[in-house]
Formats: sequence, C-alpha cells, structure tokens
Amino acid sequence: MGYRAVENLLAIFLIAVALAMDAFAVSVSTGMCARNFLPRHALLMGVYFGIFQSGMTLIGWFLGQSVSRYVEAYGSYVAFALLAYIGIRMIGEAVKKDPSCKTSDAQPAVTHLRLTALGVATSIDALVVGVSLAFINVNIAYASSVIGIVAFALSTAGGLLGKRLGTLFQTRAEIIGGAVLILIGVKILLENLIG
Repeated sequence: MGYRAVENLLAIFLIAVALAMDAFAVSVSTGMCARNFLPRHALLMGVYFGIFQSGMTLIGWFLGQSVSRYVEAYGSYVAFALLAYIGIRMIGEAVKKDPSCKTSDAQPAVTHLRLTALGVATSIDALVVGVSLAFINVNIAYASSVIGIVAFALSTAGGLLGKRLGTLFQTRAEIIGGAVLILIGVKILLENLIG
C-alpha cells in the first residue's frame, strides 16, 4: 500500500469522525436528558445513526456522480467549498447551542420515530460530503462503510457517556469535527493547486 493510499484511508477516517460529531453530540444530549435511558438505547442510537450516515453518504455520492462530469475541472474547488461550509456551520451551531438539560424538560425514552428524525437531521452533512466525494478519487463502498461504522461507534459511546458525564463533550466534539472538515477541504484544494 503506497503513501497516497494510506493518506486517503486516513482522510476517509477523519471525515467519518468529523461527520459523526453531530450524531455524537445528539447521543450525549439524549443520554443525558432522556428518561429511563438504558445501554440498549445507546446501541439503538448507534445503529440508526450509522445506517443514516452511511446511506446519506451513498445517496450524496450518486447525486454528485450525476453532475461531476459537468464540473470535473472544478471538482476540488467544489469539494473544498462543501467541506468548508459544513465545517464552519458545525462550529457555528456548536457555539450557539445551550447544552444544558433541564430535568423538568426531560425527553421521553428513545423511540424509533425520534431516532429516525434525528438520524435524518444528523446525516444531512453526510449527504453533502457524499456529493463532495464524487469529485475526488475515492472508493465509495469503503468510505460509506467507514462512515457508518464510525457513526455507530461514536453514537453508542456518546449515549453511554451522556448518561454519565453530561455536557462536557457535546460542544467540543462538534467544534473539533467542524475544524477537521475544514482542514480536509483545505488539503484537497491545496493538492489540486500544488500538484
């Protein structure tokens, strides 16, 4: 495996971690605020968020493939713009959030309908990243699998941590995730401009 292949694997992993930060933050919040939160609820959140993150990445990639031939010369610029936009938005949302949970407003136990809504809401970024991946040379089956597995793992861990540690991780995770997406976008842009 060459240097470029290892570099691409690392980039996919970092994208997966960055994308999972929204789901992680929601899982921490849910674990902290939901009544009667159990470990099986954390596992269920992981399954939902993993499937949605992976699926939306694939959908975005297919959408991007349908237009990539028309904007191929500008692919790295499109990838940079999309990743930078998502990263900046994640950081802005994290800074604006009030991470506190009032016990009088405690959420009901985790439901399938609620997890579906949260799965869609937290995977919109994955859809956009999927579009950006269509403009660079990437194995989408591998990328979407890694994104789904990482989202599963971090969401499950987030639910369990939320039950125990509260708001400590929530805002920081989203800021770090946003910064990672911006840096990967800059890397893609610089590779195109330099090489």
